[in-house]
Amino acid sequence: MSDTDPAAAWSGGRFGALAECVLADNAGPITLDGTNTWILRAPDSEDSVVIDPGPLETAHLERVAERAGHVTAVLLTHGHLDHSEGARAFADRVGCGVRALDPTHQYGSEGLGDGDVIGLGDHEVRVVGTPGHTSDSLSFWVPSDGAILTGDTVLGRGTTVVAHPDGALGAYLDSLDRLHALAAEHEAVEIWPGHGPVIADALAALDYYLAHRKQRLEQVAAALPQIPEDTPAEELPRAVVERVYADVDRVLWGAAEMSVRAQIAYLQAR
Repeated sequence: MSDTDPAAAWSGGRFGALAECVLADNAGPITLDGTNTWILRAPDSEDSVVIDPGPLETAHLERVAERAGHVTAVLLTHGHLDHSEGARAFADRVGCGVRALDPTHQYGSEGLGDGDVIGLGDHEVRVVGTPGHTSDSLSFWVPSDGAILTGDTVLGRGTTVVAHPDGALGAYLDSLDRLHALAAEHEAVEIWPGHGPVIADALAALDYYLAHRKQRLEQVAAALPQIPEDTPAEELPRAVVERVYADVDRVLWGAAEMSVRAQIAYLQAR
């Protein structure tokens, strides 16, 4: 859900006082217009942090480096390659480390986790643990701009996949609740997503995400009894997708199947 026309082209740009989005050239059914690489820098400062350098694509990394000035750290929202593949090469280029929750994606001595605070001059970026899309998913709260940078937890168009088995629906629902509370308590205005356009109404988007997940879960629960009992367990998620996601482009069924696996696991654990 986005207040931006879903048919309009998205190309990044500047947002708030701190942010610039540089769009990677990796558009696709899952990545939408491409990966959003975010540069956060205080006004009148050369120091910046770069969030999600994106794929290992030289032209994109060069564009980010040109715009970023002096990069003090690379931060990752999570380890999926469309966000992290270029991180180490970019960090080598600009002379800094890579901070991430998952140690396998860290480069240097510093990790990253819930509650950490990154300073940007007189501004700060606060790390919020938001597992669910993946187990290592993080979001970043930027109080001075009233914005939450969400990676793949909330997208600028459509909804995200819960990447089972690493991702988990229960954790994802808890993360949406946490972001909703953060937005409500601190009057967060915008969502800066990992793919797709900036969302101008954070609370409305999170309301939609929570309602959509509830609806899909109800649909999956209703579909399961309709599937023949002798259906092999490994074929059950696809059988559910064929019923519940019949109106969704088949190119997205693979991603939908991961979410359905997460939904079935969630229902079975209740």
